[in-house]
Amino acid sequence: MEIKKLHRCSWVGDDPLYIRYHDEEWGVPIYDDQLLLAKLILDGAQAGLSWITILRKREGYWQAFDNFDPEKMARYDEKKITELMNNAGIIRNRQKINSAIKNAQAYLCLREDLGSFSDYLWGFVGGSRIINTIERDADFLATSPESHAMAKDLKKRGFSFVGPTICYAFMQAVGIVNDHMLSCFRYDEV
Repeated sequence: MEIKKLHRCSWVGDDPLYIRYHDEEWGVPIYDDQLLLAKLILDGAQAGLSWITILRKREGYWQAFDNFDPEKMARYDEKKITELMNNAGIIRNRQKINSAIKNAQAYLCLREDLGSFSDYLWGFVGGSRIINTIERDADFLATSPESHAMAKDLKKRGFSFVGPTICYAFMQAVGIVNDHMLSCFRYDEV
């Protein structure tokens, strides 16, 4: 596949990592509970930063956080937090690290109460994807009524770094919302 010949969403730019993420992952529906947790944690880690920063550190996150195993993460102690704070492979922000641990704990409680994390998250859109018609940059949204509802309920359940904007970016990333531009070659594919 030749990179220059395909029309992509305007935000992609020319970084090969960003292009690969857009072309292969962004907007593809995900239903796996643990992968959804990982994506939610990574989107929270992105708060205040560019997504490319997280993409460059994503492998470091998978290693540092035990492949986002919620059972292991929920038991992290101060020694593990210190280890994470010294890990250059991730964003070394204590609030974000604590948030990842708190989110793993909240995830386990939610699964115990409701069963499927995937069903819970997809329930905010009635189980069906939202397919937007983005023609120009001005059409992109930062939040939606569904992302506000998701953020409010996740916070009520003990999750953090899950505001409406983070939730909307998460919904885009995991395919709950298709926000590929109409002119993008991925629009019809996903």
